[in-house]
Amino acid sequence: MLLSNHFNKNVFRVSSQIVSTVFMTFCLTSAGNAQASSHEQSVSFEDERIEVTVPYKEGGGTDTWARFFGPYFSQSLPGNPVVVIRNIPGGGSTKGANQFARRASDNGLDVLASSASTHYTYLLNDRRVRYDYNDWTPVLATPTGGVVYISADEGIKNAEQLVNNLDKLQFKYASQGATTIDLVPLLALDLIGADVQAVFGMKGRGAGRLAFERGEVNIDSQTSSAYLKKVVPLVKEGKAIPLFSFGVVDDQGHLQRDPNFPDLPHFGEVYQLAKGDIDSSQGFKVWRSFFIAGFVAQKVFFLPKSTPQEVQDAWRDAMIKLVAEPDFQKRAKEILGNYQQLTGTEVDQAVNAILSLDENSKKWVAKWLKEKYNTRL
Repeated sequence: MLLSNHFNKNVFRVSSQIVSTVFMTFCLTSAGNAQASSHEQSVSFEDERIEVTVPYKEGGGTDTWARFFGPYFSQSLPGNPVVVIRNIPGGGSTKGANQFARRASDNGLDVLASSASTHYTYLLNDRRVRYDYNDWTPVLATPTGGVVYISADEGIKNAEQLVNNLDKLQFKYASQGATTIDLVPLLALDLIGADVQAVFGMKGRGAGRLAFERGEVNIDSQTSSAYLKKVVPLVKEGKAIPLFSFGVVDDQGHLQRDPNFPDLPHFGEVYQLAKGDIDSSQGFKVWRSFFIAGFVAQKVFFLPKSTPQEVQDAWRDAMIKLVAEPDFQKRAKEILGNYQQLTGTEVDQAVNAILSLDENSKKWVAKWLKEKYNTRL
């Protein structure tokens, strides 16, 4: 075993506000169910077409997630509308998100599938951003995890061997941008002292994975859904070696091993193995803050906030019922991983937690981005 499974004793406690925000359980009362029925009776999407904008290339984690939900939206929304996925990659998700902000109708027929890259570029005031989260309302969010893996050609079999051979290894990582979701793996690898050259210009993590498969880069990371669907086959073929997961935050605020990858150490374990004490590490604190902001509600479906309230309610009520369906829960666990879907008040509070990323972490990362990648915010 790499480190003790009781590592949670040494990790930082997440503020009680964020923990209660994300993990509080809400019960549906009979009055709430009656209200839901009323919303469904007053709104119908019959003979309509709902377009889900995915600001990433096909094949990545967000695309996999959105395409998984598409048929369920059709089944669950009143009137059983046709649901189509529209990929608009580019700019670390800013191209598609900007277009959604400009053009989306507010009649319930336009939905944005956002992800951590969309969060980060907004939170870090990326110059390309022309959208505002305050103009959108969430209807469903999915927490997730992620895994860092390397080419089997490197001869490294696990995270412990990685740490012991950092001075001999050089990596290339295909990235969509340092202010995107790639911030989490790039910062993690930098904190443990790995020599990583980021190759920018990818239009999503799916494109990064394809670069890995072509042998153009030798280290990569994917969110859980894409890892389970696209990378596990590479692992079984002996082409990829998983090193560590990012972990999950439990309801006590402790970083734990991801239950979807229980045999992999989480990043906190790897950091402690490489650097020892984490309690005094400002870098690790910042990494944890961005991990929480990007992964606790990593993928979110949004409607324009100007959408009429009864239409918003019809969407939200349909999502609450959907995630309670046994068939959905079974398939979601297989495709997306074993993570609780957030709906209703939970999704509102989770998104508020994302937008509450502390200013000290933003400033620390802004300085790191400038020094490491000459990225100015």
